[in-house]
This record gives sequence, structure tokens and C-alpha cells, in this order.
Amino acid sequence: MIKNNSMNLKKNIEIHFDGRELLCFGNRPNDFLAIFKNVVKKYPDRIALCFKKKIITYKQLDELSENFAGGLLESGLKEKNILVINLVNSIEFVVALFASFKIGLIAMPVGHRHKKEELISLYNDAGVHAVIFDKDTEKEQPFSNYKSPITFISTFDKTNINCLKFNELLRRGSKQKIVLKNIHEEEPAILLYTSGTTGRPKGAVLTHLGLVHSFLHFQMELKLQDGECTILAVPASHVTGLVAQILTLIGCAGKIVIMEHFEVQEFVILAKKHGLTYSILVPAMYALLLHRNALTATDLKSWRVGAFGGAPMPDAVRNELASKLPFLSLNNAYGATETTSPTTIIPIDCNDPGDSVGFVVPCGKVKIVDENDHEVRQGEAGELWIKGPMVVPGYWKNEQASESSFESGYWKSGDIASKDENGFIRIHDRKKDMINRGGYKIFSAEIENLLMLMDEVQEAALVPYPCPILGERSHAFIFSSSNAIDPNKIRRELLGKVADYKVPDKITITQLPLPRNVNGKITKAPLRDVAQKSI
Repeated sequence: MIKNNSMNLKKNIEIHFDGRELLCFGNRPNDFLAIFKNVVKKYPDRIALCFKKKIITYKQLDELSENFAGGLLESGLKEKNILVINLVNSIEFVVALFASFKIGLIAMPVGHRHKKEELISLYNDAGVHAVIFDKDTEKEQPFSNYKSPITFISTFDKTNINCLKFNELLRRGSKQKIVLKNIHEEEPAILLYTSGTTGRPKGAVLTHLGLVHSFLHFQMELKLQDGECTILAVPASHVTGLVAQILTLIGCAGKIVIMEHFEVQEFVILAKKHGLTYSILVPAMYALLLHRNALTATDLKSWRVGAFGGAPMPDAVRNELASKLPFLSLNNAYGATETTSPTTIIPIDCNDPGDSVGFVVPCGKVKIVDENDHEVRQGEAGELWIKGPMVVPGYWKNEQASESSFESGYWKSGDIASKDENGFIRIHDRKKDMINRGGYKIFSAEIENLLMLMDEVQEAALVPYPCPILGERSHAFIFSSSNAIDPNKIRRELLGKVADYKVPDKITITQLPLPRNVNGKITKAPLRDVAQKSI
């Protein structure tokens, strides 16, 4: 547990990575494993994880991760090998993560809704050595058609696949004494693939330096206390679930109540039972809680901090939450995989203007530039560039993407933003062609490319349309000269290749070519208008 006292965290300019001058907390922990071991030593019997009827203390989590680390070593894995964690939210997810830290593996969480073709692409790009999977993800694993040897590990015993078993590795590893390695804070700790889908996939390299600073930023700006309680309802494989909840709560010696999937009534039951104090959800989840009339102040008095990100919070949702739960502080947090979570946060007790994403975190630095990379004047909009110890050093084995996305230590976010005279950052637009469906990012190019591979499709474009619950849904426009093309067939084909949330909510087939600009490129503005009018 790191005491929440900003006076103990003096800031210094340090040189890291490729010569970047970064403002860092001076007397910080070296790595996240050091934070975890300190919590285990101080609070061994405190509850760390709750999942259904199972409770895991910090001492037990330490022992489980130690045993699993030993089992991984015995199975042949070595330092800097990549362990894919392709699991739904679970105790095993957290065990695998900390086992990786203990023996110097690079943990690679992957969303449980990915299809086989997506997994093959990610595994090939990363060069993975081992994959831990569960019942939800077993059917999509490339057991037989993956080009390089991979050690597959099942979290359940009754599987027809010839692979290692999680429980067996725990037993074998318990006989080994793990010697914890000395961790260099700039070493890769986690490899997280971004939602980008044009060209080669991009793996963001998260370091211990970034993980430690992100935790401290959350703790400081949200005034998180010793022994907080959160409900992990967003995917653990996403930077929000991974850093803002799992690692941040462990840093606070807190309790993580795990949900496999978000469900309104179960969330409220767990919140009341465990005394929820801190949450970070996408706005669509808050909207669903209100839509189902699930929130009553008398049941949720302990809930102090309601952070959110991934999409704007509609004013109607914000106002209704304030009415139902007047003691709940709503705090926007903006960030990305490349920034190891927060870049800006609305701090606790801040006079929030409502339309901003807050102030830049204490060790962060931003600049807003025009199309010529010159800084704009205060209040003007431009592309947001981000710098700090929490920003990743680059992309995994992708020098071209790293060179084009980073400059002078800044990561080019691609988001259009402005900064006012009080320091509030506002995001005006998102990355080109990205659709935000309840916090899940969909890049239209990926779906458009898959559609264009279908015989009957001659042109395709994917655009968003507003949804009061999810924020946005997707609408595909397809030009085909064939009368036989079937939208349901298109959906079935896509479902076999991508996660279900990426499949268009609406599909319009037209026998007229899609609109194009003077340069011959499909222009989406008229299609967005049609999509919105068809609601």
C-alpha cells in the first residue's frame, strides 16, 4: 500500500527509453511486483479477490501466483517469453498476471470475444510462447493451424485438447522455490494490442515505469484510500480493467469483486453485499443501471467514486446519477492503451464543467498541434500529443508504427482536443473512423475490408449512429449489383471472423455506388446522415 500523500511523491526530471526527458515521481516503487509484495507483507489476510463464492486473500494470491510461476518455468517458459492470457474476468487472470511479473514473462491479455482468425493474427505478430485459455475461449484457439509451437494451458480439467492444465501447473510449481528476479522498470511488463486494424496490428509495450505511475495518478487524483472495494465489470484484458481496477486496487490493498460479464442486477447485488466504494465503467453501463431502475441511495451509501471513460457521459445520465446517488463523485478519465490508462482525470472535489476530460495527470505533459505540428493557441483545437512516464516506449516489433506515432517523446493520439485557460482538456473528435459501441472500439476499416472480401460486395462503408444506451451503434452501407445478397448471411460470415460487438447493428444494401469525393474516396458524411435519420 502506497500512502496517498502527494507530499511524499516529489517529482524529478529523468531520462528514460530513447532519451526522453520525463517528469517522474522521485521516490516511487521500482515496479508493480514490489507494490504487490509490500501489500502481501502488510495485509496477508485481507481479501484481495472475490469471485462467486470463492474468496482469495493477499497471502493466497501470492502463493497461487508463485506456484503458477513455478509451473510455467517447469513447462519450459523462460524470461521475456510471452504468455497470452485469453480469459474472461476471473481469479486465474490475476494469478497469471502476477505469475508473469514474478518470473519476467511478458503478459499479453487478449479479449475473450476474439475469433480464431483474430487470435492467429495477434499470436503471429507478437510471437507468443504460451496461451492460457478457458471454456469461453477454447473453441477459438488455433491449436492445430498455428505455424509456431505454443504451449497451451487450460484453466479447466475436462478438456478434449491435449494441453497443460492450470491446476496441475499449480501442483508442480508448489514444489519449486521461485527466486524473484530484479526487475528493470523500463522492461516490458505487459503487451496490449490496440484496436487499430489498418495494416499490421500494433502491440503497445507497457512497462513497470508506466504501470507504477498510472496507479499513483489514479490514487492521487481520485483520493483512493487504503482498502477500497471495486467491482471488475469491464474486461480485465482492456487497459481500464487491467490498470485502473486490478492493479490500482491491489496497490490500495483493496478488494476486487470479479464479474465475468456486466449484468445490471448482479452488479447492484454485489455492490450492496461487498460495500462498493470505487468503480470505473463506461457511460453505457451507468446508463443501463439507470434504465433498469437499479440504483437506490439507501443500498449504495458506500459508493464514493464513480469514474468513467471510453466515451462522453450524456448530461441526462450525469444528472440522473446525481439525483439518485448524490454522494457519488463522477470523474471522467481520458487515456489510451498507449498511455497505460489515464492522461487526464477530473480530480475529486473539482468544479467539473461537465464537457471536459479533466486536467493532465501530475507527471503528464501534453501539447496540441495543428496540421503542421505547430502548437496552437489556448482554446484552439488540434491534435493532442501526450508525454510522460506512463506513455509506452513504442510498439512491439513495429519500428515503422513507432516512428510515425512518436515524436520527441510525445505520442500522437490522433484525437482532436483543446485546452482552456483553466487547464481543462476537451476532446472534440475521436480517431478517424472509430466507432465507440458501449466502450468497445470498432475501427471501420477492419469491417469494411472483411466485407469487401465477400463475392457480392463491391463497396462497403461503416458509420456510427447514436444510441441512448451504448452511445453509438454501427451501420454498414453496401453497394452490390446482386439482388441475392442477404444481410443475415453477411452477419453470419462476420461472426465467424470477428468479435460479436464488431458486427454491424444495421446493414443497408444498395444497388447504387456509395458517394465519393472529388478524389474518388468514399465520403461518409452523407451516409452518417442517412444512418441517423433511419433510427
